[in-house]
Amino acid sequence: MSGPLLSVRDLHVSYGKVEALHGVSLEVRAGQIVSVIGPNGAGKSTLLGALMGVLPARGTVLYAGAPLGRLPTEARVAHGVCLVPERRELFSSMSVEDNLKLGAFVRYQRRERGIHADLERVYGIFPRMLERRRQLAGTLSGGEQQMLAIGRALMSKPRLLMLDEPSLGLAPIIVREIFQVFADLRASGVTVLLVEQNARAALQVSDYGYVLEAGDLKLEGVSSELANDRKVMETYLGLRGAATG
Repeated sequence: MSGPLLSVRDLHVSYGKVEALHGVSLEVRAGQIVSVIGPNGAGKSTLLGALMGVLPARGTVLYAGAPLGRLPTEARVAHGVCLVPERRELFSSMSVEDNLKLGAFVRYQRRERGIHADLERVYGIFPRMLERRRQLAGTLSGGEQQMLAIGRALMSKPRLLMLDEPSLGLAPIIVREIFQVFADLRASGVTVLLVEQNARAALQVSDYGYVLEAGDLKLEGVSSELANDRKVMETYLGLRGAATG
């Protein structure tokens, strides 16, 4: 496929009479990590909700060249689009392993092969999940719950993995560990769309970035260039007065 894996054109999302996204357009190419950064309330989660079909939207969304249109969320997952939500939405009274297996629910329905091998792969990516596979998800630490949420998403074998604020509430050392996983996933062929308030971490790991403010895309560019943009540095990286390089 020569075009982008995901192409969003003139996307509008409203909550009643209040428009939260004003004609947003972006692209994610296969094999990339693309980040969308911006402050709380910028519309980042709204964007992901629209892409998953959870929120009604106007505009054009193409995935692998085909319109997602009115496809329900379940069908989007079956096509290889998966979201790790900000709240993780784990089943706290179920074991780690049962949560992971639920990520492959659609694949079980289709009687796909290779699910057990993918479970072992997830355990290889997150060894702590293997150690805690019989433990209830609700008893895990915040970082472990994020690992479980990502692992569960990987069990659906996504082509496009979308993540909503994966660093939220996590210690810096855990953030580095999880963001390294994103880089490893890209190397294995998974494309990542990353929505983050932690601009520094997002731009360090991504190839291309967009800056979203109050429902509008204000800036875009190669992530390394955005990280050295004076406005981005001052507004999002806390480096007021630093020189651009």
